[in-house]
Amino acid sequence: MSQRFESVWDAIEDTPAQAENMKVRSALMIALKKRIEAEGLSQASAAKLFGVTQPRISDLLRGKVTLFSIDTLINMLATAGLHVELQIAQTA
Repeated sequence: MSQRFESVWDAIEDTPAQAENMKVRSALMIALKKRIEAEGLSQASAAKLFGVTQPRISDLLRGKVTLFSIDTLINMLATAGLHVELQIAQTA
């Protein structure tokens, strides 16, 4: 019998807490990537806008989620003029 998961993070992380953390980080990274694409920014321009180095932007665009903390991603979003809204719901 195969097991079904709501997300890839639920399938690969050891605990529900770890899965939730990765879901939040990946959502924040996707928002940053979309901002970079929408603005047509180079990695160097994005780095300057977000207040980080170009290699950090490269890691972001390559989806290296484990290299970024939630705090770092929120700081990058705020520096880029974006606002984070949080919604909390009961698990099923």
